[in-house]
Amino acid sequence: MQDTKKLENVLAFHAAPTLMGMKCGSLPTLSAEEFDIDELSQLFAESYFGSRIGARFISRCSHRTIIYLYDKYLLEAVLSDKAVRVFLFGYGYDVSWDTDQCLDRLCERLSEKDFPHEIGVFLGYPLEDVKGFIANCGQKCKLCGVWKVYGDVERAKELFECYRQCRTKLCRELAQGRSLQVCVA
Repeated sequence: MQDTKKLENVLAFHAAPTLMGMKCGSLPTLSAEEFDIDELSQLFAESYFGSRIGARFISRCSHRTIIYLYDKYLLEAVLSDKAVRVFLFGYGYDVSWDTDQCLDRLCERLSEKDFPHEIGVFLGYPLEDVKGFIANCGQKCKLCGVWKVYGDVERAKELFECYRQCRTKLCRELAQGRSLQVCVA
């Protein structure tokens, strides 16, 4: 793949907690002018990052591609939570659906005009914060970091710091010559 190192650095920076098994999903956006999206899609199809990491490619405009990058096991755990399933039901996700069906619905929602704020659940944000963001239209949060916090501020601060350290560590390993494939596997 052309400039694999550059791609690995972008993915590490924007999705380190997901790639390292700390967070169920990330949403990096890549320029079609800089990266061959078809080749990248093939890497995921070939399990380049191992069987634990999956990706869905969502194009919202002609020159940029949103990638929903996810840890299959962590996402399944999030989606098995009854409160999460009841919440998602309100956005057209059937409670009986498996993970792939939920991802199909998410991709469908991402292609719609309005951005689906329930995506916070798929990104590993606490349900209380996702609900708070929607109810308050993104206003009146207690803390703004990786996401807007409406619930447990101290827990969110701890997670923000863990995610920052994870990104730093992964980017450092890539700078020392390790491949993302080796770091993630």
